[in-house]
Amino acid sequence: MSLLHNPSLRILIGLTLGLLGGIAVSFAESGFLSTLPALIEPIGALWVNGIRMTVIPLLMALLVTAIAGQQSTGVVAKLGGKTISLFIILIGITSFYTLILAPPLLSLLNIDPAASENLLARTGTAAVTETEIPPFRDWLVNLIPANPFQAAVDNAVLSLLVFTGLFSLALLHIGPAERETMVIFFAAIKDTMFVLINWIMKLAPYGIFGLAFPLAANLGLSAISVLGSFIVVTCGLILLMMLALYPIAVFAGKIPLQQFSKAAASIQIIGFSTRSSLATLPATFAATESLGISHKISGVVLPIAFTLFKFASPIGRIAGTFFVAQLYGIDLAFYEMLIISLAIGLFSFYSPGIPSGGLLIMSPVYISLGLPVEGIGILIALDLVIDMFLTMTNVTANLTAVALLSRQER
Repeated sequence: MSLLHNPSLRILIGLTLGLLGGIAVSFAESGFLSTLPALIEPIGALWVNGIRMTVIPLLMALLVTAIAGQQSTGVVAKLGGKTISLFIILIGITSFYTLILAPPLLSLLNIDPAASENLLARTGTAAVTETEIPPFRDWLVNLIPANPFQAAVDNAVLSLLVFTGLFSLALLHIGPAERETMVIFFAAIKDTMFVLINWIMKLAPYGIFGLAFPLAANLGLSAISVLGSFIVVTCGLILLMMLALYPIAVFAGKIPLQQFSKAAASIQIIGFSTRSSLATLPATFAATESLGISHKISGVVLPIAFTLFKFASPIGRIAGTFFVAQLYGIDLAFYEMLIISLAIGLFSFYSPGIPSGGLLIMSPVYISLGLPVEGIGILIALDLVIDMFLTMTNVTANLTAVALLSRQER
């Protein structure tokens, strides 16, 4: 009976029942059963919206209380510098890891180019070539929001993070009494959000079921029958890198394996089912508390991680590019593969807020190296499955990063 009260187990049960029920419905011919996915889908959407409505106020409250609660800007600058440096190193590792392992593994696949035609027809080449990608200049300029409230409305999290960080640093330069008032105010917001999040997380098994059921009903077993070889190889590389995070957290972060595994389980399931790193922010913050990590560390590191750090994304994007080259019979020299790996690793820090933005932004790389941009359409079709594994690994990496950066304090 006590096992059923385990939040991670209940979430896992919801995910499993949703996937199995959806696959069963995909084979059913009953008219009533075919309507179930549309009836159940709003349950998942409502639950995700419930999480997302807490993200902006929680993000701001975490950052303000973590930074303004320090004694000086020097502590914040030092921690921020360590955080960015760690993220760059880890992205470099995943890019190099994929460069070494992906080409030989993909070369073992017996790929029939005709098998991709149906996928390409479903995604539509025009969707790739006609989608307007936000220019890098606009992204750079918008880092400083002209209207912070509009940035919050538009869900421009990175811009809001910049404003909140500057606002928090400014609080360190006003009178102690006024600063304490502001810190208490945002601490109250943070505590209130956690009460609300606790209510929402109690409904997690039902929300996860509502997300997984229509997804499985629509895909059926097509996810493993259409170019499944690429999915298996890529997801295998992603999972292997996720497993490598555990010994890093244990030996470098000095956190017991069982404790880290338990803390990571809930956020992994939420990330896998929602495909949204931001949706796991409340659960990740709760996980850091269970690991004994102070708010002064997690309040600075997590907001930066969730907006900039996409640990596993280079694996999926680099492997996908190599796969497209092989699919179209294009032989890449090693220096070209190296350029692809470096470029995609850097691009991982800039991902437009549009569907499959992380894939669409690779168009310049494809054009400069003579790769068919149409291949991105195939990757978009497969991204639904791969992105589940990417998100699950990304949120695990966020937790690992906080563990590493808090080691000295703990």
